[in-house]
Formats: sequence, C-alpha cells, structure tokens
Amino acid sequence: MTVRTRFAPSPTGFLHIGGARTALYCWLEARRRGGEFVLRIEDTDRERSTDEAVQAILDAMAWLDLSADEAPVYQTKRLSRYKEVADRLLAEGKAYYAYESKEEIEAMREAAMAKGEKPRYNGYYRDRNEPYREDSNRVIRFRNPLEGAVVFEDKVKGRVEWSNAELDDLVIFRSDGWPTYNFAVVVDDIDMGITEVIRGDDHVNNTPRQINIYHALGAAVPEFAHLPMILDKEGKKLSKRTNSVSVMEYREEGYLPHAILNYLVRLGWSHGDQEIFSREEMIRLFDIADVNKAASRFDTEKLNWLNQHYLKTDDPATLAPEFAWHLVRAGIDATHGPAPADVIVALRDRVHTLKEMAERAKIWYGPIAEWDDKAVAKHLKNDSAAAVLEAAKGLLAAVEWKPEPIHGVIEQVATRLELGMGKIAQPLRVAMTGTQVSPSIDHTIYLAGRDEALRRIDHALGLARG
Repeated sequence: MTVRTRFAPSPTGFLHIGGARTALYCWLEARRRGGEFVLRIEDTDRERSTDEAVQAILDAMAWLDLSADEAPVYQTKRLSRYKEVADRLLAEGKAYYAYESKEEIEAMREAAMAKGEKPRYNGYYRDRNEPYREDSNRVIRFRNPLEGAVVFEDKVKGRVEWSNAELDDLVIFRSDGWPTYNFAVVVDDIDMGITEVIRGDDHVNNTPRQINIYHALGAAVPEFAHLPMILDKEGKKLSKRTNSVSVMEYREEGYLPHAILNYLVRLGWSHGDQEIFSREEMIRLFDIADVNKAASRFDTEKLNWLNQHYLKTDDPATLAPEFAWHLVRAGIDATHGPAPADVIVALRDRVHTLKEMAERAKIWYGPIAEWDDKAVAKHLKNDSAAAVLEAAKGLLAAVEWKPEPIHGVIEQVATRLELGMGKIAQPLRVAMTGTQVSPSIDHTIYLAGRDEALRRIDHALGLARG
C-alpha cells in the first residue's frame, strides 16, 4: 500500500509556525517512504474561514517548497459526500437525529457538572428513533459504543487507551447543514486513502471518536502520530507577544525558507548531534517514530545562527531573488545599483537576516542620507585625509572595477604615502558611507560603482578641506 500523508490546515488565519512543522513532518514521512503528500483545506467553519487565509496558507507552502502531489482538496466542495455518508450511518442505525435546543443542551451539561460528572450529551434521542423533520435545532449524532475501549499505538506518544464510557454521542452534522470536524476528517481521510495521520497532540482527544467512526464505516484505521507542542523560551505556548508565529512573518523578517525548515525539523527530532541538514538529508534520515514526546522550545538565537549559516554558505546567486524581494520591501530600486548577489557577498558575514542586509544595503542604492559628524571629524579633517582621497581617486579612475584590484589600489596608496592601511581605509569608508563602519573597504568602494565612488570622494574632499 502506498503511504499517503496529508496536511489539513483550517483557513481561519495565517499558517502558524507549528502548522508548518506538522506540514514538514508529513511531507518528509511521505518522501522518505516513497509515498504521497496531499494538502486539504478544512474550510467548513464558514464564519471564520476566509479566502485570504486560504491564499496565505498556499503562499506559505509554496515559499517553503512543500509541494503536494495533488491539487488541494477543499472540504466545502465535498458537502454532498458528507451528507451521503451521514445518510448511510442513519440508515444503518449508527447515527440518529436529535432536536435539543441550545438551552436544553446547556442545561444538560450544567446538570452533569452539578453531579460532579463531565459535561456531556446524555443520549436523550439515542433510542427514540425520531424521523427527519424540519427543525432549526436538528443535528445528526453518531451512536458511539457504550462499552469497551479504543486502543491505538501512537507513533510518537505510544499506547493510548480511551474508555468508550468517556465518550458521548458526538454531533456529526450541525444544525447549519455542515459536517463537524471529527466526522468530515474521517470521510476525507478514507476517500483520500490516507495511511498516516500526523498532527498536533491537541487532536489526541479527537482520535478515539474518529476511530469509532472508522469502525462504523467498515474502513481501515490509519496510523496516528501526534506531535508535541512548540513552546516559547519561557516554556509557554507560542504567541504573537513573544514570537512571530506566522510563517510569512518569518519571510518578512528576512529568514530563508530552507533555514526555517532546517530549524523546524530539529524542533522535536534529531539525528545524533547533527544540526545542519540539507533537504535530501532530511528526507533520507527523518522517521516520524523518532520524534520526541516532550514539547520543544523555540529559540530565536538558534534560528538566527542557522539563517546566517545559509547566508554564508549558499551560492549568492541562489539567494539573490529572495534578497531582491527584501530590497523592494525596503523601498530600494535595485535596478540602479550593484547586483544583489554582490551585496550578499559583502554583507553576509555581518548580518543574520536578509531584512537586516537590505537595510544596510541602502547606502549603495541611493545618496548618503546622513553623515556621522564624529566620523567626519576624526577621519576626514586630519592631516592625511585629503592626500589619501586624492591619491585613491586618481588610481580608482583607471583600475579594473573589481574588489581585488580596488584592494590593490588601497595598498598602493598606503605604500606611496607611507601610512598604515587603517589611515587609508577609514577616510575612504567615511567618503563611501558617511560613517566609519562598513564591510571590507574594497567591497564598500566596489559596490558604489566607479562613477558614484569618484563622486563621493570628491564630496569627501570638500569636507576634508573645509
């Protein structure tokens, strides 16, 4: 049997970073075992689901390059199928109509709590065999077994056992004419041939109910793996107060998609002490059965370290399109200025994210917006600054415009004027950037372009001479 996994987000908001990890684990498990990965949009919550949220999920999956093997399945397009299966359960006596009002259900729950029992449906309509009738309170409930237990081997949590006496007769079709989550996902997973259900452990309580529906429909029960939560550094549930939680927010903050995936794969899974994983290594080594039972803590410093690793080691040409996206977001017109790949080479050792890189790159795509008075006073208004700038200007006007020859010019000026490299580099650095901080001086000059570099030196000469 072909292994088939699915990622099934609800489009009531952005793709959460925890959801992205679930998607990754589903994707990896399918890829490692030569199976298939599918995407299902669980959009039956008509009050909260939005087209914008659907698109946000699709955009995030595309950015992470977690491609599905089939077109997405939308639950809202399967309503007739859910009705068909519910009618079958009704006909076989495995489900029934119930007509309690919201007030009656609430009173039922309060009565149970008053007795020290769990708030639950008391089964009033279970054996009344009420026929269908037009009623705004009408629901369909599943006739859950009253005895025995549901037992399953969770690939992460181990053996899970649940007494049927703890489960009431859940609603499978609401009064608004839409199926409930626990019913729709079972029908979907059966129809889609899902063999492995990998999801967050907040769904563990749903699993015994769903297994009973599988049995009622005479369908094979898939294997389950429930993933532990991701916590913040304080051990609390991730929230916008302490972390970015949307996948696309991480893009906006300048993280690379493969850095995010590398970080997420290690939030609950490991392979020895290895920290850096290529996509191919993740596919080859990952096994859902090796996922830890304990919750993981999100560590932004670790993510920054990983992101910078890829900035330093990836081919700049492959990073350039994503960096160009950040340049646009920073209000930079990259058509006038250095090639993005060249900027990456100059700055990647100094930043952790592409957003930070784009901010620092502004100096090469427009005029100097602000001069550091202290830098000007220290490095331009001294005895040697004008001579340094004059000598450099003459040589730079004719040199081959690459970082290495430019570095040679700086060495020539140092030799000619008998000055240390710092006495040469700093006046030029201030001339190029308005500050005394920048990448290597040869790259700083190179990225300005010859004409702009010479213009900036002329301006700095004016400052040096008062």
